[in-house]
Amino acid sequence: MTGGDPLLLPPRRLKEVMARLAAIDHVKVIRVHTRMPIAAPERVSDTLIRALRPGKATFVVLHANHARELTAPARAACARVVDAGIPMLSQSVLLRGVNDDVETLGALMRALVECRIKPYYLHHADLAPGTAHFRTSISEGQTILYALHGRYSGLCQPHYVLDIPGGYGKAPIGPTYLSADAASVTDFKGVRHAYPPRGG
Repeated sequence: MTGGDPLLLPPRRLKEVMARLAAIDHVKVIRVHTRMPIAAPERVSDTLIRALRPGKATFVVLHANHARELTAPARAACARVVDAGIPMLSQSVLLRGVNDDVETLGALMRALVECRIKPYYLHHADLAPGTAHFRTSISEGQTILYALHGRYSGLCQPHYVLDIPGGYGKAPIGPTYLSADAASVTDFKGVRHAYPPRGG
């Protein structure tokens, strides 16, 4: 559930929606996307959290773009969700001037992991009208992700994806470490190594 913010619903209404989804036999996993722990952490109450537990696997995906969004109240709200047994993932957008350097993006990913939230998607900014000033190039994004890989734990690595215009889904666009002929691989320092190793 996404589009708007599902956690704006009153807990009673959210519980009804979750129950109806859970009643659909082929629905095995429910994913709820939200900014509520950041925007209004006080709304993430025990009653709201109970509404998120319909008896099927449920994941809450936090939308966050900068480590400063993870204030003490936001962290406490996320902890309430995780402590209730609901796993959390994150979704972020790579934004020029906001998080488009490895230190800032890395700080966000590390802060998420500290909150027991697994970084999930890092979206390349959509081609939405009026947002061009926030968009990096794909190659800039790949360079940042390449550097992130060399400096931060695997837990901190999101999937860098492009949402293909026209509703065709997400495509992974992360950096490539394997050569085109699969004869060598590049390490996080940019050094190329033969694979399989020769002469050893």
